[in-house]
Amino acid sequence: MEHQATTSEITFHHHVPGKENVKRIIKTLIILSIITAIELGLGYTIYLIHKNPDFSHGLVLGIKGVIVILSLAKAFYIVSIFMHLGDEIRNMIMTIVVPLMLFIWFIAAFLWDGNSYKNLRNNYDKHFQERTTEKHGGH
Repeated sequence: MEHQATTSEITFHHHVPGKENVKRIIKTLIILSIITAIELGLGYTIYLIHKNPDFSHGLVLGIKGVIVILSLAKAFYIVSIFMHLGDEIRNMIMTIVVPLMLFIWFIAAFLWDGNSYKNLRNNYDKHFQERTTEKHGGH
């Protein structure tokens, strides 16, 4: 039994964007551009604040917090639009979002625990300062 070569093609459906899709793409471009411009402006503001000899650390931390929130908003928007997660059913979204939130909580818990260990070690280890500070005596 011989195998005959077939000449059929495999074709893929190419979706030509309509007016609605083009409007959605332009809207996404504008929103992401505005958020990015705000982030860059805030970053430049931090740069200028650091040039001031008596800058406020609280203000810088607040600006950095706003930048993190804007970055998360951009990530959410990119996943929602370009990865089409916004068009999925709620259960599909939860199977992606819940493990991601648990992973973020996991990282935050380890950072918090590590910082607590560092602080406790600094306070309760009597020989920690002796081992980590330089001796000033010309020896």
